[in-house]
Amino acid sequence: MTAPRTATTFAPPVMEARRWIEGIAFPDDRPLINVSQAAPVDPPIKALRQVMADAALHDDSAHLYGPVLGLPDLRAELAMQWSAGYGGEITPAQVCITSGCNQAFAAAISTLTSEGDEVILPTPWYFNHKMWLDMSGVDAVPLPTGAGLLPDPLRAAALITPRTRAIALVSPNNPGGVEYPPALLRAFLDLARARGIALILDETYRDFHAEYGAPHDLFSDPDWSDTLIHLYSFSKAYRLTGHRVGALIASEARLAEVEKFLDTVAICPSQIGQHAALWGMRNLGDWLAGERREILDRRAAIAEGFPVLEVQGWRLLGLGAYFAYLEHPFDMPSNALAPKLVEEAGILLLPGTMFMPDDDMSGARHLRVAFANLDRAGIGALFTRLKGLRF
Repeated sequence: MTAPRTATTFAPPVMEARRWIEGIAFPDDRPLINVSQAAPVDPPIKALRQVMADAALHDDSAHLYGPVLGLPDLRAELAMQWSAGYGGEITPAQVCITSGCNQAFAAAISTLTSEGDEVILPTPWYFNHKMWLDMSGVDAVPLPTGAGLLPDPLRAAALITPRTRAIALVSPNNPGGVEYPPALLRAFLDLARARGIALILDETYRDFHAEYGAPHDLFSDPDWSDTLIHLYSFSKAYRLTGHRVGALIASEARLAEVEKFLDTVAICPSQIGQHAALWGMRNLGDWLAGERREILDRRAAIAEGFPVLEVQGWRLLGLGAYFAYLEHPFDMPSNALAPKLVEEAGILLLPGTMFMPDDDMSGARHLRVAFANLDRAGIGALFTRLKGLRF
């Protein structure tokens, strides 16, 4: 009897890590520093919560099934703002709203692949992408990244086979934090188009990119929709993690297939969450800019403070958006080190082994720090605890 695909897929890493803190008491003078998950811990701002409350109280349609591809006004707003921001032409008919960005990825893969097909993922990879491919019977083909954690299009080209259906990129990257340069993204679009496969670009963290202006020019290509599938999340921008609102932008023909998937899985995205995302897009531009500045300041604090660890053999491999990706100096694998950090230092983070294939030993040297929920003082405390480690 063949094992079901869920049984052969690894356990959700964040949930596994949370089990490491069960039964452990953290003293008041050394509380837990939780840098395991890349999600805002604060609720939406009060004005946005009021919009959501008003929708719940006064808009009866907010409690009913909505359009499978999302609220028309939200689709139109995203199309308008993305067209202006990226310098391209995106129509509302090329936009759909999903129940979070993970669902957008799942929907895209379902329209692209069949049993035994392949999708190329740069490593370290975003573990939920790998999990969905495993549960879909699709082979994840690892594309190791080199210095700076940047994938190489030439190396990717060598991995393409007749079974390859897509290359999936995340920029700014999870888990590495690195921002892929525009020329690199263009090279991947050109490669995917030339080889007749899709380029999936997950830009969940685009609102916290270090550079001003568009992070790439892919939408300026008049034929972008023949190759590009763009994914986005409203969760990080407006603190809507619990309301599950994401987006997928692709050709109209692909969205006709996506609609089948979404209608079967969730029927429609959260109505109240969509109203919140729409109001946020129209009214919280200045507030979001302030959130971005704060995240960039915390990123700067990581870079400024890291020398105290560097002298002890630590290396900063990637930094950006919500993440710092580190190489540790200890003579033990990261999947053994990470649980010990809970007990010895009151730090909860994820080992690099959770982002690598089992046969890639480099993950044993790596740790991911999701620093976005630490202020400068918290980052200082994190470095102090790491600096004091002796194994």
